[in-house]
Amino acid sequence: MVLVDTSIWIDYFREGKNSGDLDLLIDENLIVINEIILVELIPYLKIKQQTNVVQLLKEVSQTPLNIKWEEIIEFQIKCLKTGVNGIGIPDLIIAQNAKQNNCEIYSLDRHFKLLNQVIKIKLY
Repeated sequence: MVLVDTSIWIDYFREGKNSGDLDLLIDENLIVINEIILVELIPYLKIKQQTNVVQLLKEVSQTPLNIKWEEIIEFQIKCLKTGVNGIGIPDLIIAQNAKQNNCEIYSLDRHFKLLNQVIKIKLY
């Protein structure tokens, strides 16, 4: 399964220049989302009155969030020790969620590439 990050959805809704594999992943029923990603996307979509898109996103399979704060702290410590700074809590939670559910992360966010060097997440 592939956890599709906010950056991919934003690109997909705009022009789709960097999210070309998303249609294939949707057709193959390989995508998942989580509540953090929905919280990042839905407010803007509601303001733009994109109710159909909101409903479709809510129908995507969700990976359950089981936040283990001690693990998030350990991720941050590893990042800081290796000089990887500026990774936000939402990205750390998304990375933890993907690891817990054995998912790859599909993202345009460079933070995930940096996290991969430190905590070995799977990237699509």
